[in-house]
Amino acid sequence: MRPTSPRESVPTMTPAASLVFTTLLSHGPLTRAEVARRTSLSAAAVTKAVRPLMELGYLVEGVDEEAPPAVGRPASLVWVDGGKALFIGLKVTGDEIIAVLADLCCRIRMSRHVHLTGREPEAVLPAIIALVQELLTEAVGFGVRVRGLGIAISGDVDRAEGVVRYSPFLEWRDVPLAELTAAATGLPVTVDNDVRALTVAEHWFGAGVGLSHFALVTVGAGIGCGLVVHGRVVSGAHGVAGEIGHLSLDPLGPRCHCGNRGCVEAIAADPAIVRAVRAATGKQVTDTAEALDLAHREDPGARAVYARAGEAIGKAIGSLVNILGPERVIISGEGLAAYDLFAEGIRNAFAASAFGTAARCDVVTRPLPFEEWARGAAATAIQSFMGSDTYEEQTMTLHSRGP
Repeated sequence: MRPTSPRESVPTMTPAASLVFTTLLSHGPLTRAEVARRTSLSAAAVTKAVRPLMELGYLVEGVDEEAPPAVGRPASLVWVDGGKALFIGLKVTGDEIIAVLADLCCRIRMSRHVHLTGREPEAVLPAIIALVQELLTEAVGFGVRVRGLGIAISGDVDRAEGVVRYSPFLEWRDVPLAELTAAATGLPVTVDNDVRALTVAEHWFGAGVGLSHFALVTVGAGIGCGLVVHGRVVSGAHGVAGEIGHLSLDPLGPRCHCGNRGCVEAIAADPAIVRAVRAATGKQVTDTAEALDLAHREDPGARAVYARAGEAIGKAIGSLVNILGPERVIISGEGLAAYDLFAEGIRNAFAASAFGTAARCDVVTRPLPFEEWARGAAATAIQSFMGSDTYEEQTMTLHSRGP
């Protein structure tokens, strides 16, 4: 592929330009006046921020042809040209890699699934590289360049360094994933925790659009949590903010892989549920589908396990709401297949543990396929490309006001 010329590059993004771009990405097309209102920037600051992005073709301005006739000049709108650039997003699980090719608006153009033959880096890295090369070849047909690669992976991930510090499902420690994949693919690479990546996508395009404070809780192979505070996805000083899966609820409870006892993840994650159902029923349950089937066939032991899991999740959400006071908590993940079994436990435990007006927090469920997790990885690559990730580390004003 041909090299990038200076005119094809994105300029050094100011905080105002990043804010304008992200606002248009989530809410556009908008008039410049509406952009100013949503961002609290002056009209002059909006014009200054928009100009270089228009010159490079990432933003477009035009008249809304579908607007009803009105007296005076038609409204001129600004929007992101999604077809200007492409990005690859990968979600790596313990069993497979899910990949998407997405445009600048993070719309999925194509997706791929590849089964993993092993979990060690020596098995996963070649699969990642082969999949990226396949999508790079497919991208040629779109006539625009792939500008970045985002990889989402579970566990303790240092996004700034591009290092997977610890991934329990892959059993990785201190793997310099961004450096290795960048060297092999020639692309700028962003590596982030998978739940944080999904939270970015929900913040820009999903159930978190327009909210300054919300949490995304994922239930499945693990219990994860992404946080948006003052309009930005936060990871904390050490990159593990929101790890409600490792809140210890019962010091005498089951041992967690983190070394503690009674963690939410040791009670409510899929592997914990399978073990508990096996112990409660005496049956050789091998996976979540069998555990779920037993519970749906009214096995009392299995149903008790799911009830306890729901209670643990509800308590964890209650603690989260008491500490951060989000406007909404979104529950997602593959574990939602069992939501009918632990929904009551979640509701009751949340109501009992949420303090005062914190109980008014809107708790919603949102089933999302794994392609959405890969889309979240692509969103982190877009963040890096447009400088939005740097901006979010510098300020806490990246939010939209109003619907």
